[in-house]
Amino acid sequence: MAQSTTTPNVSFTPYAPLAAIGLYLRQIDFLAPLREQVKIEQKKVVYSSLDKLTDAFITILAGAHGLVEVNTRLRSDRALQEAFGREGCAEQSTIQDTLNACTEGNVQQMREALTTIYRQHSQGYGHNYQRRLQILDVDMSGLPCGPKAALATKGYFPKARNRHGRQLGRVIATRYGEIVTEQVFAGTVGLAAALQPLVQTAEQVLELEPFKRQRTVLRIDSGGGSIDDVNWALHCGYQLHTKDYSRQRARKLGQSVDEWFDDPHIPGRQVGWVSAAASEYIRPVGRIAVRWKLANGQWEYAVVISTLLPQEVVAETNQPPETLFDHQAVLLAYVRFYDDRGGGVETSFKDDKQGLGLNKRSKKRASAQQMVALLGALAHNVIVWARRWLAPHEPKLRRYGMKRMVRDIFHLSGFLVHNARGKLIGVMLNERAPLVRGLARSLDVLLRPSHIVVNWGQV
Repeated sequence: MAQSTTTPNVSFTPYAPLAAIGLYLRQIDFLAPLREQVKIEQKKVVYSSLDKLTDAFITILAGAHGLVEVNTRLRSDRALQEAFGREGCAEQSTIQDTLNACTEGNVQQMREALTTIYRQHSQGYGHNYQRRLQILDVDMSGLPCGPKAALATKGYFPKARNRHGRQLGRVIATRYGEIVTEQVFAGTVGLAAALQPLVQTAEQVLELEPFKRQRTVLRIDSGGGSIDDVNWALHCGYQLHTKDYSRQRARKLGQSVDEWFDDPHIPGRQVGWVSAAASEYIRPVGRIAVRWKLANGQWEYAVVISTLLPQEVVAETNQPPETLFDHQAVLLAYVRFYDDRGGGVETSFKDDKQGLGLNKRSKKRASAQQMVALLGALAHNVIVWARRWLAPHEPKLRRYGMKRMVRDIFHLSGFLVHNARGKLIGVMLNERAPLVRGLARSLDVLLRPSHIVVNWGQV
């Protein structure tokens, strides 16, 4: 009897929306820059070096907190492999070998490839500088690791005293939640030492010519608030919003404030203008003192340093224009704009640690750790962009962080559907999954050029 040419075949995957995203990435040849630019000197036995980097990237997207999970999340899921264009999956130990074979040259190749990808797909690179300020948040986060790992030193790691580790520096295009650049440093390196290389790399990625730098705000915590760092940023032409590095100088300036105003949002906190001339800086800056009482009853002080105009901070904190006529409200707007760092780069670190296992993937060699960090940054940005791709028919996704995108969206079961000739013709999502109708509509629009239908049904 002749075989039917109409009966479809299906293959199950517990990551059906992620598989659909993988199909879309293949449709737009998303990983082409990696294929063209990253050349790791390693003998191919079954899979190439690029294949193994791709397997690691997919595994991170699937929510693995360690690359050992390649064997359980990806290697056992043929449908997910197929969606990303893989005909198989390397064993986790061979992926680790490829990462260990990476050199500093390979890390630079990876950075250049990610720069190309970022410029092709990001909103940050296409930001309209004439219309709005670009906001770049810069910060560091500790990555604990073993004492024998490269760059591992004793440093500051929250809730882990006397722990060895490294520091991860990051620049975020805050309006869009995108990682512009990321770099691993030794555990004792603070933001004061990492700030300039991080900003210079971000400047190269975003191609920040003088006009764009004038419309770019570097928002930095006190680690980058030394006089030298502030003057360097001002010399480069950036707008700046930071906190003074010196506690002694902050106390002296705070004690010179004539009038204090209570902060209605944080009980016990007060703000006031610093009237003393800021002659140590090469461009005019405004300074706002903040004080609060410690447990022993003494005042603690901090000073916010900003080049922004009052109308700019009022606009950035989403307050009505008439706020400009309220002296106290303008003061509070400057402080609130600094506090908003907590919803930018600090939140991005927290999200990636919870959703992508950022602090769980540790490699002994420095180049291997840099490569793992870059793969994580790529996965972060893909999730940010996937959220944007899926939001038109499911607006709730705009509020989802990394953990919810991975756990509640990518981890929905379904099938890849093939016709009798083996051609992939559809993706079927579990009809009982939350938000499935909106997800299916958005994915269907994305995959329409490939003639792949996305719908929902009983799984």
